[in-house]
Amino acid sequence: MKRIVFINHLLAHNCFLHREGTKHSIYKNKLSGKKSTVPRHPELFDDFCKDICKQLGIPKIKK
Repeated sequence: MKRIVFINHLLAHNCFLHREGTKHSIYKNKLSGKKSTVPRHPELFDDFCKDICKQLGIPKIKK
């Protein structure tokens, strides 16, 4: 999955860029306060995206 598509999914579900790490971006859910890291690779594995959604407490992305 393209990273930009996944980032748009996070933004649509009340998540925002909390801060930038050295190799990852940290996103935080406004409603629950949960945080997760998103790597800066142009392509992300679907299973990895599913795990990030679970950590943030948002629905997984549909293809």
